[in-house]
Amino acid sequence: MKKIALWMMVIAMAAACSREADNTMYVKGTIKGLKKGTLYLQKQMDSLIVSVDSAFVEGTDTFMLQDEIESPEMYYLTLGTGDKKIAFFGERDTVYVSSNLDKFAIKAKVTGSENQALLDKYYDMAKKFNDQNLDLIKEEFEARKKGSQDSIAEVEKKMNNWTRRRYLYTTNFAINNGSYEVSPYIALTELADANVALLDTINSSLSDEVRASKYGKQLNRFIQSIKENQVGENPSN
Repeated sequence: MKKIALWMMVIAMAAACSREADNTMYVKGTIKGLKKGTLYLQKQMDSLIVSVDSAFVEGTDTFMLQDEIESPEMYYLTLGTGDKKIAFFGERDTVYVSSNLDKFAIKAKVTGSENQALLDKYYDMAKKFNDQNLDLIKEEFEARKKGSQDSIAEVEKKMNNWTRRRYLYTTNFAINNGSYEVSPYIALTELADANVALLDTINSSLSDEVRASKYGKQLNRFIQSIKENQVGENPSN
């Protein structure tokens, strides 16, 4: 009986360790040119950015950090006092981050995170939209400088079309990736000022797992708060 009890205890401990490992994110990587310094793994908790792990590096440019993670969310790899910071989507298992000391955030490369890969894809397109917006701002400045009302009206029309296209692309991207946590994250960070109907559409496209994630819950609360405010502004409705 004692042997059976001992084996049951060993099995229970192994199962507990397995569950813990399943929820652990390991962040491994290399920072070329880093000879000595402290790297911090940080994430947002409520309204604060807090450190969840740290590693002092000396004589090597490799590092490893870890954190227990309930669902994929944004993390920050921060060097020293925080002037240099790499944002990335953390996930269970191992995420690899590589960069160099001089261009810490600019040259950062993150692999091992499906959500980060999707976010990078979205940001590539978002950059094109931002470049178009800069061109439109310049065009509007020139039109106002000349005092041409027709030109100003034409630019405003282009800007409205640009806004609609950006919202449409972002919404479609989030809907098409509703099984990933990047979907509600993009909705919260890129569509916060959009019509609540768009946010509702994204919310309804989320998988059950994503809906129960950190950003899935935040998106649902955000939508509900908008609707409550709208009812407050229109009590007759």
